[in-house]
Amino acid sequence: MAPEAALSLALFHAPFGPLGLRCVGERLLAIELAPGEDAVAGARSSPPDWLVAVLNGYFERVELPDASGIAARLAPQGSDFQRRLWARLRAIPCGQTLSYGALARELGSSPRAVGQACRANPWPILTPCHRVVAARGLGGFVGARAGRGLAIKRWLLRHEGFDWEGRWTTAS
Repeated sequence: MAPEAALSLALFHAPFGPLGLRCVGERLLAIELAPGEDAVAGARSSPPDWLVAVLNGYFERVELPDASGIAARLAPQGSDFQRRLWARLRAIPCGQTLSYGALARELGSSPRAVGQACRANPWPILTPCHRVVAARGLGGFVGARAGRGLAIKRWLLRHEGFDWEGRWTTAS
């Protein structure tokens, strides 16, 4: 029996601030968009090379690899519904959004359940819950309807070409 890989915490410096990356071996357990001081101080390892390449590709060129390639490197977690929703989020192309209601209809659920599953998403950016918006406006992000969480959602959408009038422009 192979020994279990140890949990590691690494930092990645995104344009809007540090990301805390929790990994088990080469698998990504979670991305913390706004890691606390304890997490920043506790970061003692380097993120896996594949993850650095994916994040650099996104922040430099607004490019993510195919969803199945990412999904294979994520540590399995979540309920059946969450896993179905997260897989669907990874299939939303960069430069597009879907509403909570549209996803709910597609998955035979409710907008509230979609929002709760988005909030529980352990891999923001790679599982792009920021591309899920309200029928009229941005909606929330990582459980926030204002503050740093929503500022990060705005940054990510703007990075992908969203202007505040609700139109898509060319990606940065």
